[in-house]
Amino acid sequence: MSITPHGGELVERLLTGNALEAAQDKAKDLPKITVDTYTSFDIDGIGKGIFSPLRGFMNEKETRSVLDRMHLRDGVPWTIPILLAVSQEQADKLKEGSQVAIEDDQGDIAAILHLSEKYSIPHEEIASKVYQTSEDAHPGAKYTMSLAPVFLAGDLDVLKARNIDHQDYNLTPRETRAAFKERGWKRIVAFQTRNPVHRAHEYLTKCALELCDGLLIHPLMGTTKSDDIPGDVRMECYKVLLEKYYPAEHAMLSLMPVNMRYAGPKEAIMHAIIRRNYGCTHFIVGRDHAGVGNYYGTYDAHYIFDKFDPEELGITPLFFDHSFYSKLTKGMASKKTCPGGNEDHVFLSGTKVREMLQAGQAPPEEFTRPEVAEILIKWARSTKS
Repeated sequence: MSITPHGGELVERLLTGNALEAAQDKAKDLPKITVDTYTSFDIDGIGKGIFSPLRGFMNEKETRSVLDRMHLRDGVPWTIPILLAVSQEQADKLKEGSQVAIEDDQGDIAAILHLSEKYSIPHEEIASKVYQTSEDAHPGAKYTMSLAPVFLAGDLDVLKARNIDHQDYNLTPRETRAAFKERGWKRIVAFQTRNPVHRAHEYLTKCALELCDGLLIHPLMGTTKSDDIPGDVRMECYKVLLEKYYPAEHAMLSLMPVNMRYAGPKEAIMHAIIRRNYGCTHFIVGRDHAGVGNYYGTYDAHYIFDKFDPEELGITPLFFDHSFYSKLTKGMASKKTCPGGNEDHVFLSGTKVREMLQAGQAPPEEFTRPEVAEILIKWARSTKS
């Protein structure tokens, strides 16, 4: 029996058939607002059930419940508000109880909003409670502080499924659930990543796979910060790694079209909830999950799970320590499993790896597979030209 979606049912707001045609005709005569790429991805997440049990953008009471209690008003865990911001001028033209057409960043009418409420919450309050900072140096806080002043709430009718690069891998929660069932997987562990998978990641995914029937490599492919490695490059790395180093009958690759918020511990909870909606029973939480800079403690993303009843989250987190290659044991390990000091451990900083790649030097095989290093060197050289 498959795991239930978060909140008990998969809430998909994406219209099809006659309902879609009727909504498309209706949208032509509705007042219209235009949203950015970030909000467009959120609309897609609501439409496909990625954000179940949400039916649309949150109202003020729901938002404050999430900010202050890390739960929706009905008691379902949720840690990051999903919001739609517009200017005061736009808000003044819209009436509560009316319907509004939403044009996405690609120029298409992506959804109809059933506008139930207009409200404002200080952006600094939102940023501080979600990200623990309102500083511009934090990409999530910076985006929140830049939002327009008025939030619109209401259910969505989503008219468009967003297509992205590598669309063949962009499976919806309904589709991953079907794939797991077809493969006979009952215990599925998800691995969240926004970076190429190196040997430490490979080690912890394979440790997790020993406990489960299948592994879902599930890279985030929504908006990311400018210095993250591009999605196309990462996809090449994921494909070659799965082809050569994972058993095909126990591992699969699918994309998660969700924005990276860099919210550390609160985003770890959100990532777990999303993977439950995709049908996963277990979720890997590594060191500094969804972190950026020095805003969060190394294992804050582990500790936050203690604040929730495991049954209400409904997915089992698997916590992993910092992993590395051990010269002493001649294999991958962590401080939990390996004696010896740091001088016996091979692990490189992101800065050091980037320097090596730009110089055309492959990181040691103890750090990354040579096939992955080759892809990354090619990309790093192209960024210099």
